[in-house]
Amino acid sequence: MFIQVRENLLKTDCILFKGLSGDKLPEALAFFNAVEREFKKGEQVKKTTDPMTFFGMVIEGTVQIYSDDIDGNHMIMATVEPGETFGESLCYLKKNAPIYIEATRDTRLLMMNCDNVHADGNNPLSKRFVAMLAERTLSMNNRIQTLSKLSIRDKILTFFSQTVKAEKGKPFEIMMNREDMATYLGVNRSALSRELSNLKKEGILEYYHSVFKILK
Repeated sequence: MFIQVRENLLKTDCILFKGLSGDKLPEALAFFNAVEREFKKGEQVKKTTDPMTFFGMVIEGTVQIYSDDIDGNHMIMATVEPGETFGESLCYLKKNAPIYIEATRDTRLLMMNCDNVHADGNNPLSKRFVAMLAERTLSMNNRIQTLSKLSIRDKILTFFSQTVKAEKGKPFEIMMNREDMATYLGVNRSALSRELSNLKKEGILEYYHSVFKILK
C-alpha cells in the first residue's frame, strides 16, 4: 500500500523521513503507525469537535487549517502542501483545539500518531520528531513576523519571502485564492488586490492568477 508513498518520502525534506532508505523507511512508517488516507476537495480531515489524535503529512494535494473567531469569521491558520506536516504539537500534547482541517484539492495524507514517541523518547525517530517540533516553532515565528508588519505591502513581501521562500526572478505558486490570502494576512481583500496591482505596476512583482514572481 505504501509503495508510492515511500517513493515520495525518499525525496522529501521532512526531517521525520529525510535520508532514510532501505529498511529504515518502513521502520519509521511503522514507528509512527502511519496510515494512508485520501480526501476529496472540500472534505474535512478534522472537524472542530474532533480530538486531535493524529498528525499528518501531505503526500499529494493541499490542506488548510482554519479557526473561527468570536464572530464566526473564518481564519486561515496554515496552508499545508506536499512534504509538509501539521498537527504535531497538539497530537504530542494530547490536546484538542477548536480548529478544523479541510482538503482544498483532492489530497492524500499520511496520518500518524505519537504513541511510540511517548513510549520511547530515546529512539532516534523520537528525536527526529522533537526536532520537527522545533522547526514548527520557527515556522510560527515567521507567521508572527508576517502579521506584525504594519503595511499590506510589507505583509505580502514578508509572506512571500519567508513562508514560500520565494527567490527573485523565479516563479512560485500560492495555493490560496485572493480571499484566502487576505484572510491569512489579516487584511481586507480589496486592499490586498489593490496593493498587488500597485506592486505589479511598479515592477516589483509579476503575477498571473496564483503564480507570482518577485522581480526586485
